Amino acid sequence: MGTVGKAISLLELFTVAEPELGLTDLARRSGFDKATTRRLLVALTGHGFVEQDAATRRYRLGAGLSRLARIREARFPFLRTAVPLARDLASATAETVHLSEFGIDRLVTVHVEHPAWANRVNIDIGQLLPLHSTASGIAYLAFARAEVVKACLAGPIEAFTAHTLIEPVAISRSMAEARERGYSICDQGLEEGVISVAAAILAADGFALGTIAVAAPKARTTTADITQRGLAVMAAAREISMRLNGDNLQSLRRQA
Repeated sequence: MGTVGKAISLLELFTVAEPELGLTDLARRSGFDKATTRRLLVALTGHGFVEQDAATRRYRLGAGLSRLARIREARFPFLRTAVPLARDLASATAETVHLSEFGIDRLVTVHVEHPAWANRVNIDIGQLLPLHSTASGIAYLAFARAEVVKACLAGPIEAFTAHTLIEPVAISRSMAEARERGYSICDQGLEEGVISVAAAILAADGFALGTIAVAAPKARTTTADITQRGLAVMAAAREISMRLNGDNLQSLRRQA
């Protein structure tokens, strides 16, 4: 792994649950020695990508990343376009709704709307979602480029629960069903007791750039709920795609 890759891997260790980490923790979790970790942190700090608390000496993500995120959002307003529809969907379903964008080999959670229920599906901003074992991932794969699908099916394919699809044929079948139906269904593929539906958000070229999904406890989800949420998530994804692409018919043809 090159220096840039090592630096990025340090950034990926920060989460909503652990927004601040010390040098020792970062070195241990990354597998780098302390000297290398410190050197990378100094470089990241110099560019504003990491900050160090003067009192605790712990590190956190810096404002430099926010600046880059704002530049990207100004050029490609994914969140500004999609969040209002995610909120509408959350209000209509009273369940967890989350937006994801593709990043290298997984989906990155970029926005979450949680319901008031005490018993709900909890998803964090920044949480990474595997492609083969989530409704979001299957929906994305259904409209992804061939090289992305090929890389996913080539593995490794991890089983997170007894219900995870791990055979390429089964994953491909689920993708085809999602493409035909307009939305995907994942029954406990990533977490026991959770059932989700998702639909792909398409770019102007007709390929998926992200997803919108509804996740709920299986215990209070009926077959009718799945169908109703699936149709709702598909409608939301189509509307987001239209708004992003100026009602470009090429984008919508793949979801028709």
